[in-house]
Amino acid sequence: MGKVILGVTISLDGFAEDSDGSVNTLYSDLETFRETEVFKESILTTGSVVMSKKEFEMADDPDLYAHNYEYQVPIFVFTDKKPEKHPKETDELTFTFITDGVKEAVLQAKAAAGDKDVNIIGSAITTQLCLNANIADELQVDIRPIFLHAGFRPFDLIDNLSIELERIEVVELPAGRTHIRFNVIR
Repeated sequence: MGKVILGVTISLDGFAEDSDGSVNTLYSDLETFRETEVFKESILTTGSVVMSKKEFEMADDPDLYAHNYEYQVPIFVFTDKKPEKHPKETDELTFTFITDGVKEAVLQAKAAAGDKDVNIIGSAITTQLCLNANIADELQVDIRPIFLHAGFRPFDLIDNLSIELERIEVVELPAGRTHIRFNVIR
């Protein structure tokens, strides 16, 4: 059975988004990152993706997900309101909009993923929601060697201050990105 993997990229000073809520600076190395073994393995082992409405709306045109998104798997978007227009889909990439919260999105994503992993695309708030709900089996944190000085931190509003993690792997990637994998100890 696959794992539920929560992934987030942060700056060296701990921000997952700048003060405008953008992640663009943290992904200035995206083209290089897509060529890494870490990323390629994630593509192969992911059976479904969970993201918030905010992450979904980062695409200028949601119809572009259909043939351009890295993960061509079912995507579950947790949101307070479903979009008026359903985005384009393919045989592999489908969208399900969940208005019952992140836990329900993960449950449905697990069923769709089968034996593969569920990959949660984490923003600051998504990371907090998932850690507070105790739904991640693994936490993957990528650290970029930049300072944002302000913005939104993913680990500030964690209810359970005693979450224990076990480091599995540390990988140095191009452009100074450091990829760290942790098991979430339950």
